[in-house]
Amino acid sequence: MRSTRSAGATAFRLFNYGTLTLVALLCILPLVHIFAVSLSSAEAVNGNQVGLWPVDFSLGAYRASFDAPFLSALSVTMQRIVLGTAINMLVTFLMAYPLSKESDRFPYRNVYVWILVFTMLFSGGLIPTYILAKQLHLLNTMWVLVLPSAVNVFYIILLLNFFRQLPKEIEESALMDGASYFKSMYKIYLPLSKPVIATLLLFCIVTHWNAWFDGIMFINDTDKYPLQTYLQLLLQKSKSVLSLEDAKMAAEDAAKTSIYGAKMFLSLLPIIALYPFLQKYFTEGIVIGAVKG
Repeated sequence: MRSTRSAGATAFRLFNYGTLTLVALLCILPLVHIFAVSLSSAEAVNGNQVGLWPVDFSLGAYRASFDAPFLSALSVTMQRIVLGTAINMLVTFLMAYPLSKESDRFPYRNVYVWILVFTMLFSGGLIPTYILAKQLHLLNTMWVLVLPSAVNVFYIILLLNFFRQLPKEIEESALMDGASYFKSMYKIYLPLSKPVIATLLLFCIVTHWNAWFDGIMFINDTDKYPLQTYLQLLLQKSKSVLSLEDAKMAAEDAAKTSIYGAKMFLSLLPIIALYPFLQKYFTEGIVIGAVKG
């Protein structure tokens, strides 16, 4: 009986490893191909010779990538990340802390939580959001990229669940010594929340870095496009140009394909560089925040 369970457990473990390896390869191989294209010559790209390894190694695509539109879009995205992440974290902390208290300290807290959950399940819709942004004169500004996403209910629930697992005796001792709730939040809860804060920081940064649709919807000036919106337009332009059959245009397109690959890979580098520093907090922050409701 023990041998049968052991064989089944081994087969299940091998199945899991195989499935996860396949999923990982499906995620990594396209990135490796883009990186190989960005380091290959235009002739190799034009001849469809590039697979997962560069052909006729060249750094020309990277030298050509840092043009004015790319740097402008990168600047907009960096500003968006700094401003948007700061607003996200401030709002999340100020909402999660009072909502983590018991009903005897914060009456009707359950009502507020259900209202937040309702907004998470049923949003206002695309057109009302656009009309509201227009009425508030936010269109074509940085604020329209950060304010609509300032309140993220998932982040709030994750953080308030983490707060509810902290020992209440610590805060009660601080309150008996004369500390206010705000001081308790700043001096006790904030230092004890490093894992979940690191997790939320990663979520916020990745969300703002990858966002592209709101740039198309709310921004009219191409000089104010965030990086992902700019790359999205480049990809659309690349597809329309590649449909031409002229040989000269095809050669130029191959060079552009290398440059587009270089720009896409450059856009991934900050997230790839940031993740290892936050990874050690990531699992702990997610698990601890999700254990109790």
